[in-house]
Amino acid sequence: MLLNRVPNFSQVSKEGDAIEVSFEVAKLSKLVEESCDDEPGENISDIPLPNVKTAVLTKIVEYCQHYKADPMNNITTPLPSTKIEEIVQKWYADFVKVENVMLFELVTASNYMNIQPLLDLTCLAVAVMIKGKSPEEIRSIFNISNEFSPEEEAAVQEENKWCEQAQAAPSTN
Repeated sequence: MLLNRVPNFSQVSKEGDAIEVSFEVAKLSKLVEESCDDEPGENISDIPLPNVKTAVLTKIVEYCQHYKADPMNNITTPLPSTKIEEIVQKWYADFVKVENVMLFELVTASNYMNIQPLLDLTCLAVAVMIKGKSPEEIRSIFNISNEFSPEEEAAVQEENKWCEQAQAAPSTN
């Protein structure tokens, strides 16, 4: 690995803001790690992240710095609880208590930057948020319009009735 050649470098957000971070912290992102490995023999000073806004990148760096010092508990499935604080440490549970827009941008950015523990955490937060919600409530959360007529919606529900029946059936394990 070539990541130890320079102690710090900057990650540059979509808006052009540079956030300084250590290689040790930044290499939690596979995208950043691979970008550094693609430039053998060169000192990397800036890594452009054109799909990540400054506010989101700042949160990601905060997450990575904390994760490096105190790694998050692994998230296992099936989930043992519907309360995030019973699955991961308090700091991580508090980290995802943000506005929905920020949470969804963190999901997208962690996927783009390939930071698996952060993607797992943010997806857990979204899963907990929508668990037990009706389709209408989920559409509202994700700002999705209902483009089905009542007749079309009834037809889709009828076609997928087996899904609800499978969830209601007791496990045979």
